[in-house]
Amino acid sequence: MNTPSQLAAIPILDLGRDYDQRYADADLHYDAHGHLSAVFGRSVAVHRHDRFFQVHYMVRGQVHVYLDDTPYRLQGPMLFFTPPGIPHAFVTDAECEGHVITVRQQLVWQLFGGGQNAAGLDPRLERPLCVDLGNRDGELADDARQLDSLFHLLQREFATDRPGRELNLHALVRLILVTLLRFSDSAQPDWPVHRPDLLLFHRFNQLVEQHFHEHWPLPRYAEKLGLTTARLNLVCRRLADMSAKRLVFERQTQEARRLLLHSGLSINEICFALGFKDPGYFSRFFTQQVGLNPRDYRARGLEDGLAKNTSFTT
Repeated sequence: MNTPSQLAAIPILDLGRDYDQRYADADLHYDAHGHLSAVFGRSVAVHRHDRFFQVHYMVRGQVHVYLDDTPYRLQGPMLFFTPPGIPHAFVTDAECEGHVITVRQQLVWQLFGGGQNAAGLDPRLERPLCVDLGNRDGELADDARQLDSLFHLLQREFATDRPGRELNLHALVRLILVTLLRFSDSAQPDWPVHRPDLLLFHRFNQLVEQHFHEHWPLPRYAEKLGLTTARLNLVCRRLADMSAKRLVFERQTQEARRLLLHSGLSINEICFALGFKDPGYFSRFFTQQVGLNPRDYRARGLEDGLAKNTSFTT
């Protein structure tokens, strides 16, 4: 378990500030995992959400999840659930597809009979959960199929503005959470990991978060952690299935994506803001990581955003 001082050092991810301002006042938000990973990357460092519950349902692909200090490595279909304040981190592979719902805690209290506080809330909703939904038998297999249907219904309902939309969304969220609780007693960590490696991995991600703009060479990260570069790479490959350099590149690319889609900065300004000295090199780096040059990526994002905004209502 994390101590209060350790929790204070774990950043709170504010989706309304860091991703989409439509999160700011919404009690409920849905998004496809692909949309979120385009902004935050496939390797998401340890963080918390303040006063929000979150459910990630991955239909396919491999997912490495860290809920507080407990690691999991699962293949979709799988699901992980994080109550407010629970530190978590995850890495998804390129094949991952799925759904993410973010629910304000007051709405969960309301849906489960607690009114404006957590009184009477099922204690299982206060604990993180990671569940393998594949290869289930009997009633749990039926529940896994039901979850898939519920997420697709919520996705469709969220994208419309039909009469009764809010009532339907609240009912679907309640059904998803109740179904999720049926798996809680059977959920167990899927693979062991040495705690020192996990802590080193989190410390490395914290250093990357602080210094990715500065383009530190890998030996400098290793020196700060008291490791050799070989040992650092071993830890990263064991826990994230990526080299340490790949994880740094992922974070730089994630920030470039975010600025291209959600800022008014020019491409040259983004280049220099991210610590690149040559716009031509930045363009080649981004193209190699993403498959599109920065200008085309921004243009496609604007087109996708316009299409999304025509059907999105909070």
